[in-house]
Amino acid sequence: MRVKNGAATRQRRNRVLKRAKGFRGGRGRLFRNAKESTLRADAFAFGGRRRKKRDFRRLWITRLSAAAKANGMMYSRFINGCAKAGIGLNRKELSEIAIHEPEVFAEICNKAKAAIA
Repeated sequence: MRVKNGAATRQRRNRVLKRAKGFRGGRGRLFRNAKESTLRADAFAFGGRRRKKRDFRRLWITRLSAAAKANGMMYSRFINGCAKAGIGLNRKELSEIAIHEPEVFAEICNKAKAAIA
């Protein structure tokens, strides 16, 4: 009696087709196209998770730059001043402070100014 692997093959194909559900045209219906599309989608998803980190860092830096300018400082000097003053907050935390607590951020700017003066 020969061994056939139809059940496993069908499960594998259905798993790929289920992941490709909602893809346009044959990409969501035909196994070979769906397989290629899901592989490509995974590659973009992997890169996207890394890109998201870059994008958020850029956003925080833009916010900090604007907030530092409002307090009479350049971004680079602000970050340098924070490092020298021993302010151990990261860019995300600093940008949140700049948005929600501008008076606290102004104090941080003054400390940074004093540290580089």
